[in-house]
Amino acid sequence: MNPQEIYRQLPVIETERLLLRKMMMKDAEDLFEYASQPEVSSYLPWQVHQSIGDSKAFLNFILEGYNQHSKLTWAIELKSSGKMIGTIDFVSWSPKRHKAEIAYVLSPHYWGHGLMAEAAAALLSFGFRDMELNKVEAPIMSENKQSQRLAEKLGMIREGVARQHMIIKGEFVDLAMYAVLKSEFILTE
Repeated sequence: MNPQEIYRQLPVIETERLLLRKMMMKDAEDLFEYASQPEVSSYLPWQVHQSIGDSKAFLNFILEGYNQHSKLTWAIELKSSGKMIGTIDFVSWSPKRHKAEIAYVLSPHYWGHGLMAEAAAALLSFGFRDMELNKVEAPIMSENKQSQRLAEKLGMIREGVARQHMIIKGEFVDLAMYAVLKSEFILTE
């Protein structure tokens, strides 16, 4: 595992229905379509996108992160349509500690179809196999039961609650701390 190589050449990860790939400026309209919906960001630190300009600014932030070799953010593209329907990231990666934190967001039009579980399982497999991770963590707002169910479906275990761990929408919030170890996860091809 060479961290700089992974940052420099973010790999495309393919599943049965999805492509996980680098984000591109052409994703702005697809991003705005879901990032402008309040239910999408209700448990996330970022605000609802008010204009396509907000989505383009976010994309510029990600693209600059790619250039600086500091972002591990994948667009989730639906293979059947070529539409970008969400993102999935390792928002923090500590190669020396062999751990990372996963985060994800999906358009509500695609909730309930197992797509995020498919994307997350593929990214976890990549992390454990190619990034030599031993542990992947997922801090989730205590009220976000849907995301907690997904974490559990992925084999993550709730390790506890980090009290007032983060500020979201101007308020301190508790985060349910989920994690899965390489030894507990069944790798997918």
